Amino acid sequence: MATLTTNAPGATFERLNPLTGEVASRAEAMQAGDMAAIAARAGAAFPAWAAMGPNARRAVLAKAAAALEARADAFVDAMKGEIGATEGWARFNLMLAAGMVREAAALTTQISGEVIPSDKPGCIAMAVREPVGVILGIAPWNAPIILGVRAIAVPLACGNSVILKASETCPRTHALIIEAFAEAGFPEGVVNVVTNAPQDAGAVVGALIDAPEVRRINFTGSTAVGRIIAQRAAGHLKPCLLELGGKAPLIVLEDADLDEAVKAAAFGAFMNQGQICMSTERIIVVDAVADAFAAKFRDKVATMAVGDPRQGNTPLGAVVDLKTVAHCQSLIADALAAGAVQLTGGPADGVLMPAHVIDKVTPDMKLFRDESFGPVVGVIRARDEAHAIELANDTEYGLSASVFTRDTARGLGVARRIKSGICHVNGPTVHDEAQMPFGGVKASGYGRFGGRAGIDSFTELRWITIETQPGHYPI
Repeated sequence: MATLTTNAPGATFERLNPLTGEVASRAEAMQAGDMAAIAARAGAAFPAWAAMGPNARRAVLAKAAAALEARADAFVDAMKGEIGATEGWARFNLMLAAGMVREAAALTTQISGEVIPSDKPGCIAMAVREPVGVILGIAPWNAPIILGVRAIAVPLACGNSVILKASETCPRTHALIIEAFAEAGFPEGVVNVVTNAPQDAGAVVGALIDAPEVRRINFTGSTAVGRIIAQRAAGHLKPCLLELGGKAPLIVLEDADLDEAVKAAAFGAFMNQGQICMSTERIIVVDAVADAFAAKFRDKVATMAVGDPRQGNTPLGAVVDLKTVAHCQSLIADALAAGAVQLTGGPADGVLMPAHVIDKVTPDMKLFRDESFGPVVGVIRARDEAHAIELANDTEYGLSASVFTRDTARGLGVARRIKSGICHVNGPTVHDEAQMPFGGVKASGYGRFGGRAGIDSFTELRWITIETQPGHYPI
């Protein structure tokens, strides 16, 4: 919930607490007409930052990580107020985000090239990686510190200047990131933030993509919006890195350790109330162990209470808005009407929605196909391993996946057959580390964040030669 206070210059908008309706934060309501100046500022700052040595960039990034950690309590308050997050989720966000900045700092001396053998006598041929210019990072609200930092940290390590387009849902949380980076000592104009009222988002993002200084875009969010961004960027031949929606499957084979599978499935489905791009949305269990797994999973999830995140005494907190509740309830109602069975769940109290487990979900139900992004997971019965893989791949999405089996070689074989950017054997679908190549396939997007893959995403690879002998030409 957000309200615009005025349309005049210097206008602000308010983000309301989803639990109380009180004002959680106020931020500047920038307009599309403001974007050219911000992009120009970032473009002017780029050459000097790009020219800095790798260890100088590393030092500033290291200070940024410490400055983030120093704002821990402020981040917790902002995330509780703006998105109804639990304190545990907020502190996990901060821990991983600080690690991402330190990983980015470590990458500054790994932006390397190579000398390539040339058939031309006396020619030294090199592949050189160089920063590209201004990177636009568009971050969502659901893991706001992690994803806000991810949008800018490796681009900065590579020598680019950045613009963080903050989420309208958590502008204060994203502003805290920029405050920490400013304190770290980045030169003026290298790190920039844009905040805008929700109704202006399309025009603001469009103006940023159109700005000639912006050379690449990274976006984390819905597949529908990702398509719009990619199409706008394509008009300028600007590359995008898109990390979009998901419908992550967790396969449980007949030889799985059911207790381990239950723990991983409960964590993957309901951490942050299921509002994670990697959240387990479909649990695909072979018939031989389906009843046993369903009983164990029902009992586990029944212990996972939902409550006011400000009290901090329940594993589940609030979802981001009533729209999420209505969407999840619609998916559940459709499944139950078509023959599915509800194992856990109940009525929501505003944005406090209990964890729902819906058994005997089939591919003709909306819950099988549509991303819920909330505290509901479907259990699907499979005949055997081959059928489980077929069901796992029966989706437009392909971000994260998981398979449980005591036979690790079998698990690796299944993982290789699942069409997803990420797959874990005997682990949850929710797993992120700063140094890993993170991203999806199909409607979950393209490109990779993280580690050396991030260097590939945020640098240009150039071919440069040096001639060391007199030339001989046919004409």
